Amino acid sequence: MPTAALVAVIAVVSVAALAACLLVIWSMRHPHGGAAGAAIDTRQRTQEQTDLLEEVRQAHELEIQALKAELRELRSDLERRERRLADRESRLDDDQRRVDSRDRELSALETELAKRRAQLEDLAEERRLVLERTAGLTAEDAKGELIGLIENQAKREAAIVVRDLERAATEEGEKRARAIVTTAIQRVASEQTAESVVSVLHLPSDEMKGRIIGREGRNIRAFETVTGVNLIIDDTPEAVLLSCFDPVRREVARVALEKLVLDGRIHPHRIEEIYERSLAEVEQLCQRAGEDALVEVGVTNLHPELVLLLGRLRYRTSYGQNVLKHLIESAHLAGVMGAELGLAVPLVKRCALLHDIGKALTHEVEGSHALVGAEIARKFGENEDVVHAIEAHHNEVEVRTVEAVLTQAADAISGGRPGARRESLESYVKRLERLEQIATSYEGVEKVFAMQAGREVRVMVLPDQVDDIQAQVIARDITKQIEEELTYPGQIRVTVVRESRATELAH
Repeated sequence: MPTAALVAVIAVVSVAALAACLLVIWSMRHPHGGAAGAAIDTRQRTQEQTDLLEEVRQAHELEIQALKAELRELRSDLERRERRLADRESRLDDDQRRVDSRDRELSALETELAKRRAQLEDLAEERRLVLERTAGLTAEDAKGELIGLIENQAKREAAIVVRDLERAATEEGEKRARAIVTTAIQRVASEQTAESVVSVLHLPSDEMKGRIIGREGRNIRAFETVTGVNLIIDDTPEAVLLSCFDPVRREVARVALEKLVLDGRIHPHRIEEIYERSLAEVEQLCQRAGEDALVEVGVTNLHPELVLLLGRLRYRTSYGQNVLKHLIESAHLAGVMGAELGLAVPLVKRCALLHDIGKALTHEVEGSHALVGAEIARKFGENEDVVHAIEAHHNEVEVRTVEAVLTQAADAISGGRPGARRESLESYVKRLERLEQIATSYEGVEKVFAMQAGREVRVMVLPDQVDDIQAQVIARDITKQIEEELTYPGQIRVTVVRESRATELAH
């Protein structure tokens, strides 16, 4: 083995080197001697060298044996490692062969799948062509028709669900609302409208008419100039008429003329004097009327200017209904409904009491009385909830609070109850005609009947053109159009009737 030869060479070289070193050391220690001594020394040195070489040789043999033993161990370990590597290579070869076999199988499967996919696509295309030929429709047409069918079905089912939910909610809401409103109405007893927009003053005799007119009409001209009211003297026995767009001014003129008639002295200077006193008296009456209204309703901390404006509504009428009484009635109604709903009753009453405050100034300021009233209330420091209820009670502003909704409801109940308001025959007939026109404008409507003085519209539809769901939709659309186009007191019920009959004769 090369390793063993290397070890032997190393050992020989080591022994020679060691012998040379020993010889040099001995020579240095014995530099002199005779021939005999030299021979003896030579033999001794030879013997010592021989012994020393023997010891060195034995030592090196031991080392060589140790090295050989170590070499054998190394060779044995190397052989074991070589066997393990050979086994691992064998296993790797086996794994590689299995992987190659699996790859070939997968490739075959992919090829087979591709063939089958192509076959399925061919079959699907062939089936589609057969279906198109059979149905006479292309795939896109069939898809569109199916989507349309599903969409219509979904809409119908959604409409049915919505109808059921609306019906349940409406029934429950109507039941509860009816109870609340009925309780509110039963607790408020109000008189029927009997006031007029023209003031009538009765005279003690017809001779008084001449004194009122005066010489060449100077008294009546002075009276109309000072008061701003038209004084109408006609053939009505023992009575004159006072006409003015401002009800407070008309009341001042009535009180002044009444005082002049009682006093008997009627001339321009006296007219001015009595007018000033009457003006102050009516202002006091307005202030007292406003304070009495607050006490009756239970509202406090109202600005004095608002109290005065509220009192001036004592002389204002709307459709023949006294506005101040309407506000008091609305406040009571709203308070009862607010208590049933668990709301703050003082706030609800305040909203309803002030909702028509703008009517006190609509003859002086341009604009809707709702918006004018809201500006007045805001100007005099009213709560924003009260301002919002005033401006929203005719839907000129979108309703955002429950108090505003209750204000609308109380306003509608007070104005729509029997005997509350009067309406001219012309406007009444026009409203009925418009109700019927709106209802007949819808497709499928056969007949329309306006009933209960225009408070209900009954619509008869053709059963073969309108189903139950469409009837519901028609009723809702008619209701929305009526709300957008017409102005009316109270509410109008729209009822759509769909009736189908089957008749046979038995012979």
